[in-house]
Amino acid sequence: MTNNLFNEFEKITSKQWKNQIQYELKGADYNETLIWESLEGIKVKPFYHNDEDVVTNAVETKASNFKIVQEIFVHDVEKSIYRANDVLNRGADNIRFIIENQETDVVSLLNGIKSNVNSIYIQLSFLSETFVEKINTEAGKLAAEIFVLVDPIHQLGKDGNWFTNLNTDFEAYNKIVNAYKNINFVTVNAQLYQNAGANMVQQLAYTLAHTNEYLNRVPNFEGTITVSVAVGTNYFFEIAKLRALRLLFEALVNEYNPNITLHILATPTKRNKTIYDYNVNMLRTTTECMSAILGGADAVENLNYDALFHKSNEFGSRISRNQLLVLKSESYLDKVNNPADGTYYIENLTQQLAEKALTLFKDIEANGGLITQLIEGTIQRKIAESATKEQALFDEGKEVLLGTNKYPNAQDKMANDLELFPFVKNNPRKTLISPIIERRLAENLEQQRLEVEKNS
Repeated sequence: MTNNLFNEFEKITSKQWKNQIQYELKGADYNETLIWESLEGIKVKPFYHNDEDVVTNAVETKASNFKIVQEIFVHDVEKSIYRANDVLNRGADNIRFIIENQETDVVSLLNGIKSNVNSIYIQLSFLSETFVEKINTEAGKLAAEIFVLVDPIHQLGKDGNWFTNLNTDFEAYNKIVNAYKNINFVTVNAQLYQNAGANMVQQLAYTLAHTNEYLNRVPNFEGTITVSVAVGTNYFFEIAKLRALRLLFEALVNEYNPNITLHILATPTKRNKTIYDYNVNMLRTTTECMSAILGGADAVENLNYDALFHKSNEFGSRISRNQLLVLKSESYLDKVNNPADGTYYIENLTQQLAEKALTLFKDIEANGGLITQLIEGTIQRKIAESATKEQALFDEGKEVLLGTNKYPNAQDKMANDLELFPFVKNNPRKTLISPIIERRLAENLEQQRLEVEKNS
């Protein structure tokens, strides 16, 4: 039996919708009242229609495959092993170890994982061929896929200096990529751009240019490139951002080698997180994780609601993991692939973000590439300009963080609850370039409130 119910209704064109909307506005200007422009220069319409907005379904996103990642800082190897097995037994699929000390017994760490694990990410704060060799040897014995996250370009952007210098870093990088085939090694850490205040077009263009530097400097590479991204609170735009990233990445790598695949590791941004009324951070991270999942991230690592001001703790980690478990097991976000297909709005945003980012990427490449523009200070200046615009909107109350610049709780006290310093740290030192500074929107306001607390 065919259901022809909708055949009884006359099709409405976009022009007819606009005429009706204009009538309902009672003389108010359609463009000024209902169309708003994002920081990326994208004009958002009040409705999208199939006679104006083409649905391409050009991006394949396998939301059903997303994995839950738990972060573990490795200070004590035995405690880290215990914690890794514990969180894997309580819902995590993957582990991301953060290792800052080259003396860490990484062999014992990997062999201590007895629970089922899909993938293990090992993020290193140093570049050491000897250390990576140990990981590669053990990776050959494990069922889990191993990702070693080391990014010299991110090191330059964030710290202002290479690990050693450009030539030495990339010489070591190429040796590792060519010699150790049991691990995924090529990494683009693009979180810095979002956390520092770059708009989405900049984030995409810089990520693409960042990737292109590795494709140029690691000849004949094939395999997986891990791109680590931060996801903000602009829900539909962030879904479109990750979809646009896949479009752009595929277009780029096809110029080099079609056997290069993209693995997206997503985490919520720090830029909109607050220390006052900090429970709101749970709401922010929930929608950001939803954007990451629906946008097609392969793995999602949530940010603890108290990560800004508390040391890593059991309660914060459990809540962040359970947020993802609720999205996966109770909201069923893992039941449908390509969930954004057929949505005119998201498809439109995806195309516009991709086109604008591609234009900016071409400009970067025409002017020497990402590393050259980092050394010249162009990237830092552009990000600072974008961050300043967003900061002004926050200061004027147009960019709202509930509990901070709107409806703040005057009784909320934080001066005695800070285990970590939640603000930009001044560390004067000699650097090759001016580093890209991560800064939260609420920092100045929070510092003022803390000062009032101390003086009251």
